[in-house]
Amino acid sequence: MTDLADRFTTEGFCFPLDVLTPDAALALGEELLRIQAADRPAALGNKGQFQYPHVISRAAAEVVCHPVLLDAAESILGPDILVWGSTLFAKAPHSRSYVSWHQDLHYWGLDGDAEVAAWIALGPVSEASGCMHFVPGSHLGDAVGHTDTFAADNALTRGQEADVDVDPDDTVLVELEPGQASLHHGHLLHASGPNRTDDWRLGLTVNYIAPHVRQAVAATDFATLVRGGDRFGNFVHVPPPESDLSEEAMAWHRRILFAQNDAIYEGLDGTEGEIR
Repeated sequence: MTDLADRFTTEGFCFPLDVLTPDAALALGEELLRIQAADRPAALGNKGQFQYPHVISRAAAEVVCHPVLLDAAESILGPDILVWGSTLFAKAPHSRSYVSWHQDLHYWGLDGDAEVAAWIALGPVSEASGCMHFVPGSHLGDAVGHTDTFAADNALTRGQEADVDVDPDDTVLVELEPGQASLHHGHLLHASGPNRTDDWRLGLTVNYIAPHVRQAVAATDFATLVRGGDRFGNFVHVPPPESDLSEEAMAWHRRILFAQNDAIYEGLDGTEGEIR
């Protein structure tokens, strides 16, 4: 894992990382879509997203603890690892949904960058289906300003767009086979286009952080310990679900969504798309 950590430090990303078998990845994608479509009294995220699936899905809870992912995260963050969040990014066939150029950590309220995002392909991910694009080394500069657009087709919570001009020749396409993952730094500029294919484009993002990181905006924040220990106590620990969509799991999910929205939507009144 030394080469992986070195590349991550230098370029801000690393891929492909083989995590799941193709069959297992496709099955997980179908399972998470089923849960997302299930009849329930509460939404599962902002702007129709399925956030924190690891809190209410046993299958997702197992994947965030996959040893390949944890070994990779440990090579970057050290032996103590928390899962701060996860999201199912689902682009339906011929969807216009896109993700503008942005830096993840800009709106999360965390006081440091000891974080790594793992993006696991739950089906084939190509340029035509709207794969991610990375700008190598963009995590090394200063954080850039972002403009909130709340654009309807932008999958991001605030429709945030980084105030930069990106030359397509300076980007890398993150094309993945089912079960493969990419890793990227929270300050890396990245984006993705619409899905122009006949198939779903599915990816599960898992956000790993080191326990010394603190939430600096919201009053309370939550995380799940997945390796090592937590001697800092900066986050309320969330247990894995005993059953899918259980009453207890849904209660945890709601608490997390409300708390993290306080950071994500900080500074706005009458926010659009926010779960309240």
